[in-house]
Amino acid sequence: MESGRLSSTEQALIRESWQKVSGNLLQHGIVLFTRLFELDPGLLPLFQYNCRQFSNAQECLSSPEFLDHIRKVMLVIDAAVTHLENLPSLEEYLSNLGKKHQGVGVKLDSFSVVGESLLFMLEKCLGTAFSPDVREAWTRLYGAVVKAMSRGWDVRKEGK
Repeated sequence: MESGRLSSTEQALIRESWQKVSGNLLQHGIVLFTRLFELDPGLLPLFQYNCRQFSNAQECLSSPEFLDHIRKVMLVIDAAVTHLENLPSLEEYLSNLGKKHQGVGVKLDSFSVVGESLLFMLEKCLGTAFSPDVREAWTRLYGAVVKAMSRGWDVRKEGK
C-alpha cells in the first residue's frame, strides 16, 4: 500500500468528511448498498443468508443479516480512515478480506461499482462539502484498499 500513500491534506479531507458520516454508519451504509444494487442488480444473488435468496434489493436491505454486513463494511472503511498514516498495517487483513470475497463469488471488477457507490454515499451525506479534492482523496484511499484486497485474490479462480 506504499504507493497509496496519501498526502497530509488528503488525510485531513478524508478525516473531516468521515467524521460527518461516522455519526450514523448504518444509515449511510444503506445509502451505499442501495446505490450498489441500483448500479448492478446482478450483485444481489451474492448475498444469501441461511440459504435464503432475496427476491429484491429492499428485501435484502431490510434483512438483519444484511444490516450486519453493512455495519461490517462501514467498520472496514472506518479502520482505513483510522489508519490513514499507516495503511500498510491493514495489508494482511485486507488481503484476507479479498480472499474471503472471492470465495463467495465476488469478482474483482465489482469493486469499481462499489467505489462509485461509496462516492455517491459520500456526496449525498456531505452535499456541497463533497468537493473535487474530497472526491479525489477518497478515490485514492479506496484505490489503496482495493489494491490490498486484490492481493488476496487467486486470479486462476476469477473466471470460475
